[in-house]
Amino acid sequence: QVQLVESGGGLVQAGGSLRLSCAASGSIFSVNTMAWHRQAPEKQRELVAFITSSGSTNYADSVKGRFTISRDNTKNTAYLQMNSLKPEDTAVYYCNADVRRRGYGQSTSEYWGQGTQVTVSS
Repeated sequence: QVQLVESGGGLVQAGGSLRLSCAASGSIFSVNTMAWHRQAPEKQRELVAFITSSGSTNYADSVKGRFTISRDNTKNTAYLQMNSLKPEDTAVYYCNADVRRRGYGQSTSEYWGQGTQVTVSS
């Protein structure tokens, strides 16, 4: 099985920064695209950013220029550096990853973390 564990959430004032981490572990052959999503109260989950295994990135318009996604393939870990945080960034942030597991050939499966709360006060 594969697990994704997020960390780094918390309470920060507007204008501040946080760095989220997402570590994938388990029976992993390789990790393809990793992504961060977020869900604010009474809103749908939305994609924040993703990064491919080769390092290509894409961001939601609302976070461009403020957030940076990166990864360490040796650790199967993705990061989300969040700067210039705004109250509207308050949400539970979820990591997900497309994983090729050992012993399952070329097939891949998608996994989700449990989420980490980010609260930005005004």
